[in-house]
Amino acid sequence: MEISRRDFMHICAIFGIGAATSATAAPIMASQISLKDIYAFKDTGNFTLLHMCDLHAHLKPLYWREPSTLISAPNLTGTPGFLCGESFAKHYGLEPSSLDAYFDTHVDFETLAKKFGKMGGVAHIKTVLDYVRKTRGADNVLFLDSGDTWQGTGVALKTRGEAIVKVQNHIGVDVMVGHWEFTYGKERVRELIEMLDGKFISQNVVGNDSFADDFEELIFEPYTIEERGGAKIGIIGQSFPFTSTANPKEFTQGWSFGLRLETLQEYVNELRDEHNVDCVVVLSHDGFSVDQEVARKVNGIDFILSGHTHDPSPKPIIINGTVIAIAGSHGKYIGRLDIDAKDGKVNNYEYKLIPIASNIIPADTECEKLVDELYAPYAAEMNEVLGRTKNILYKRDTFFSTFDQLINDAIIDEMKCDISFTPGYRWGTTVLAGEEILMDNVYEMCGITYPNVYTFELKGERIAKLLEDIADNVFNENPLYQQGGDMSRLGGATYDITVGNSTGKRISNLKIGGKPIDLKKTYIVSSWGGNLQNAGENLQKDKIRAVYDVTRDYIKRKKVVDVSNEGNVRVVDYSCGCPPKGQTSCN
Repeated sequence: MEISRRDFMHICAIFGIGAATSATAAPIMASQISLKDIYAFKDTGNFTLLHMCDLHAHLKPLYWREPSTLISAPNLTGTPGFLCGESFAKHYGLEPSSLDAYFDTHVDFETLAKKFGKMGGVAHIKTVLDYVRKTRGADNVLFLDSGDTWQGTGVALKTRGEAIVKVQNHIGVDVMVGHWEFTYGKERVRELIEMLDGKFISQNVVGNDSFADDFEELIFEPYTIEERGGAKIGIIGQSFPFTSTANPKEFTQGWSFGLRLETLQEYVNELRDEHNVDCVVVLSHDGFSVDQEVARKVNGIDFILSGHTHDPSPKPIIINGTVIAIAGSHGKYIGRLDIDAKDGKVNNYEYKLIPIASNIIPADTECEKLVDELYAPYAAEMNEVLGRTKNILYKRDTFFSTFDQLINDAIIDEMKCDISFTPGYRWGTTVLAGEEILMDNVYEMCGITYPNVYTFELKGERIAKLLEDIADNVFNENPLYQQGGDMSRLGGATYDITVGNSTGKRISNLKIGGKPIDLKKTYIVSSWGGNLQNAGENLQKDKIRAVYDVTRDYIKRKKVVDVSNEGNVRVVDYSCGCPPKGQTSCN
């Protein structure tokens, strides 16, 4: 890959490189940039925390387009956790067309993708980790994982998470928490934890089966105390508090989840008063906006390393004396946090979000070999070319994405339903315009442990109420009532939404098949990835089929898919997708 001096200067800026090349110098090859340059960092204090979140089992480099619409309640839109596009770039001071702009926004994504290449990949992450461990001293470094790691790709699904745990062990994860991990079921989760060399902690998962031995007891250790650089570091685990409502209950039957702020405060106090730790860290999968509220309500936390909402945050935010950082998703970033802590106090810190630019950072050969070995039994299926896409297929956005629309098109085509529901999950992949679509890409979008598409009957009144309920979760003005997903994607329907309206009054002009919804009419509905079928009637059992199979067959029939980027939702009270704080437009 050849990069210009201007691009090299942007790379220097994002990695903290001191570039001393002539303004008239010839273009530089990526191979000419040394690791010493790339990893230049102002070493601080006595230990380093390395952090990743929401890998979603993406072991190989990928393209990942950040959202072009990221809207929430009016009091939250345009604040950290609800920033995208130009407003994100302005908030963090990103240069247009730079490497960091490519990693952090959707702006000119396809052009920059061709310039900078794919992102992430655990073999490239391993190179970063090894460099920091070598320069700081392995005994002074901890690698923390905020979860959503074991699920999200075909190789994860087919090995029931084992392939991902093997990679975690290889790259050296020390401590983790979870969310989608739990969708393998309690028994499998325990098996995978036994395989994991690191520790799995959570202070907010408690037994609630009165007939079980663990009734009202913690399921996992609530915290761990690690010593690095002569400091005692107390790390409290916070798994996703809404697991049992966001995912089918049967996976975690007998376990109760929640924020549990009172016990979180108790563990913070215990670490400080009884164990005399020098630093308190919460390793969290609450979500970036929720963790900002946690910092306001729980005292004595030095750092929260967040996850779940997939936000890149080049700079941490500080609330109530607590520093909150989040490291994006899909292996695109590793957060580096150097800390000076002793005598029960944090004196200083330095933070950087390192983009894993796989065309610049070389792969660790042993890790690359391991990934190839893990994929080998499934390579024929994963590498099958299903078809080609005319336009970009992407996942993230508040209301609509082209890859989700492709899935809805496939469901409607096969199930002959009036309306289809695809969940607003935030993980997946991006396929550039003109590229081949592999079976691996389909698994990356919908490779879950409950993949069935169900077709059933539902009254119009129930559909309308359901949409209002989903909107209240996504757009509630209190982050503690948000579960961190985007709006469910609809096929065969359009609607208007006034985000700032009160509960039950956001959705209007709802149409199915181009006609206004009839609240009394019974519609044929298809859905996957949730429990909507439980609310319906007359389930068509003969049509039940895994969504990745439905999508695969549709792409193969079409050969070339042509999904428009024009969404099916009109936002009434915002005129652009990435407004800054306090505004309803981008101007």
